[in-house]
Amino acid sequence: MILDSKLPDGPLAEKWTKHKFNIKLVNPANKRKYEVIVVGTGLAGASAAASLAELGYNVKAFCFQDSPRRAHSIAAQGGINAAKNYQNDGDSVYRLFYDTIKGGDYRAREANVFRLAEVSVNIIDQCVAQGVPFAREYGGLLANRSFGGAQVSRTFYARGQTGQQLLLGAYSALSRQVANGKVKLYPRTELMDVVTVDGKARGIITRNLITGAIESHSAHAVLLCTGGYGNVFFLSTNAMGSNVTAAWRAHKKGALMANPCYTQIHPTCIPVSGDHQSKLTLMSESLRNDGRVWVPATIEMAEKLRKGQIKANDIKEEDRDYYLERKYPSFGNLVPRDVASRNAKYVCDEGRGVNETGEAVFLDFRDAIQRDGEDLIRAKYGNLFDMYQQITGENPYQGPMMIYPAVHYTMGGLWVDYNLMTNIPGLYALGEANFSDHGANRLGASALMQGLADGYFVIPYTIGDYLAQSGYDKISEDHPEFKKSEKEVKDRVQKLLSIKGEKTVDHFHKRLGKIMWDYCGMARSAEGLTKAKGMIKELKKEFWSNVKVLGDNEELNQSLEKAHRVADFIELGELMVDDALHREESCGGHFREEYQTPEGEALRDDENFAYVAAWKYQGEGQEEELVKEPLVFENVKLTQRSYK
Repeated sequence: MILDSKLPDGPLAEKWTKHKFNIKLVNPANKRKYEVIVVGTGLAGASAAASLAELGYNVKAFCFQDSPRRAHSIAAQGGINAAKNYQNDGDSVYRLFYDTIKGGDYRAREANVFRLAEVSVNIIDQCVAQGVPFAREYGGLLANRSFGGAQVSRTFYARGQTGQQLLLGAYSALSRQVANGKVKLYPRTELMDVVTVDGKARGIITRNLITGAIESHSAHAVLLCTGGYGNVFFLSTNAMGSNVTAAWRAHKKGALMANPCYTQIHPTCIPVSGDHQSKLTLMSESLRNDGRVWVPATIEMAEKLRKGQIKANDIKEEDRDYYLERKYPSFGNLVPRDVASRNAKYVCDEGRGVNETGEAVFLDFRDAIQRDGEDLIRAKYGNLFDMYQQITGENPYQGPMMIYPAVHYTMGGLWVDYNLMTNIPGLYALGEANFSDHGANRLGASALMQGLADGYFVIPYTIGDYLAQSGYDKISEDHPEFKKSEKEVKDRVQKLLSIKGEKTVDHFHKRLGKIMWDYCGMARSAEGLTKAKGMIKELKKEFWSNVKVLGDNEELNQSLEKAHRVADFIELGELMVDDALHREESCGGHFREEYQTPEGEALRDDENFAYVAAWKYQGEGQEEELVKEPLVFENVKLTQRSYK
């Protein structure tokens, strides 16, 4: 199988402009004849649905929440990147492109990343026009702050709730089109399968989460905007409902899953406090602008801290190890997330962790408060500080926060070409659901950028190229392929309900999460991954013979919802382990212990692994087939990443 990424010819800076001119268009009158399904209504989905409807297409938008406002995009805190160079500090489209390629450890396509940087400037204008209340400087200009992996200030923000404000902007645009009758919204509805007819995506099968009704929906194209799969680890910063089912159903219908082992571990999360937790809470990376990361210089002092014999504020300056500033003087506390996370693990593994479990480091604002005053720090980060205090009971104005890495974002996802189309014609993947822009590690504040870039500024052009070559005829929902998929979904529902085992769905999810975190988390090894694969196979076997799913289908049944999602997570977990095992190098968030520099940094193997690993489903119980898309670098030089 040969993958055609449909990359345009010509110089990097001209590719997108030329491509927009060369692709086919659908005239305004004909746009009304097409119907497009959008699954997911977060930033990527809401912006895509609103934009396509504004152009004249008829859109059906599906979300499993009761409102698009509850999409997980709302949880993003720190900001959104754009190469506006308002600070006159040396930023440019090319620098944002370079920082993103380098931050992803040279495992992303140049053309996709450059386009992302290029359209970033338009996103800010669009959102300001929608009324998004970005922070402003005294003179009225939009304010910026820094994020990890960059030496310029390019991150636009709305205190610590940027995702919420951007989502409300996209939701308002979506609501306008709902009111105009161009978007039909289906809340509390979950995708159960993707339907292909003659090799093309022509619709979806859904389950009404209130009534249990299994329904078919036909369209000319399907857009999956369903986020990432971080909840395969059970504990993550993702919302409880975030899942992989839409992408995995597409994968089992033939869509390739690319780089699934590329998981982002976020360095600034509130540490795990016990077995009772069902999710973890993110503390924005923006806090690393003013907060200093440190641990005690000695194991003995850390032990006293853990036993409660001393407090953080008792430790003198000379007895503190600001290890990121010490090891990476050029970037300091603003190194990329993978580097910051690994170094937190290193110092905790040495025995210098600062909480009772020994798995936490300090994020300290003492110096910033002395320098700038508490009022200014409160104005920048007040809601984040309040959230920390409500969860932990500790006042971060009076003592340092405690943080530890946690699963956050997934760079892997469905393989897409330059047009954001999967290898199934008519099936697109946008935002975190695709693999395309972040390589092996996402820079902070780039998730919101990619979601809105894909929805507002890429898909409205590229979908026309496909639809212009398609007929207007709509496939009937009585078509045999729809009926076949409906039956498969109903059979799966009945199978889960009929097992009547002894263990809850959460029991299996927690066990899967522990396997994934222990063996396919911050560090991986051939031995551990091989062990994990065997454990997941056993877990899957036990799940399908001993899971306890309560209730019936014809009702609101969250136990059944979870069972579907966890069944898919188990299969995805096995593929993630396969992907991590085959990639015998370290890059970004994928850190194989066998492949590291003497200083403990990731050691890439560009000669053998400078490619996208795309996996093809081969059938139940069969090993997946690896398909490689070589990565060609014409504009950047592959070098060992250094943030020193």
